[in-house]
Amino acid sequence: MNDYSILSLPELNDRIAIVRDNIRQLTEQATGSSGAAAEERTAERIAQQQDELDALLKERESRGRK
Repeated sequence: MNDYSILSLPELNDRIAIVRDNIRQLTEQATGSSGAAAEERTAERIAQQQDELDALLKERESRGRK
């Protein structure tokens, strides 16, 4: 897991936007891919990106409470 606490708030927001875009692109790729192996790889990548997004959002939310 990455330590997102070292990022400034603008850097954190930029990373959130990047990860959201990655998820969008992967979702688009998933609709165009065929084959179980390709679908499984894409699903794994989406899950990894979603985990990262969740961690980033949690970090941003925790900063709002301070």
